[in-house]
Amino acid sequence: MEIILKEDIIGLGFKNDIVNVKSGYGRNYLIPQGKGVIASPSAKKILAENLKQQAHKLAAQKAAAEEKAAQLNGVALEIAAKVSVTGQLYGSVGAAQVAEELAKLGKEVDRKIITMKDAKKIGDYVALVHFHKEVIVELPVKVVAENAAELKAAADAEAAIKAAADAKKAAADAAEEVAEEVEAEAEATEEAPAEA
Repeated sequence: MEIILKEDIIGLGFKNDIVNVKSGYGRNYLIPQGKGVIASPSAKKILAENLKQQAHKLAAQKAAAEEKAAQLNGVALEIAAKVSVTGQLYGSVGAAQVAEELAKLGKEVDRKIITMKDAKKIGDYVALVHFHKEVIVELPVKVVAENAAELKAAADAEAAIKAAADAKKAAADAAEEVAEEVEAEAEATEEAPAEA
């Protein structure tokens, strides 16, 4: 089913795009919500005429989007999140957190135009900001441990416990060897007078 979109829908298309969708999605969601209309021949003619008349306005929108995108050039985000000892995040980092971090930097960006695979571990990720169908900005996002000091302390404590357990085991092994040597000497001394 062909639909003419009336607004931008990330992952599907942008306003005035003609997209193919499953008929259930089009009839039950896009059309009733006012997000699209059926792409009939007459609707396509009207769209073409509207685009021709709005060419100047569309160029201005693209220029505004490029200006916003230029503000994000060179921006790299670092998001701190709570992390377990194994490196797994408690929850995940997604588009909402990216929008919050941008707001802290004084760059207001609607989270609906940001796409990012949810981060579930610490590491480097990329968020895409869709200002316009032809203007998409890639933002590097680094997810770091908020509780790094706690994690280091827990890892150090675990290492200390392991070292203590290893030392205790080594001492027990050494004591066992000494006991075996003493027992072997005692057996040797008991057998020696019996032979004489």
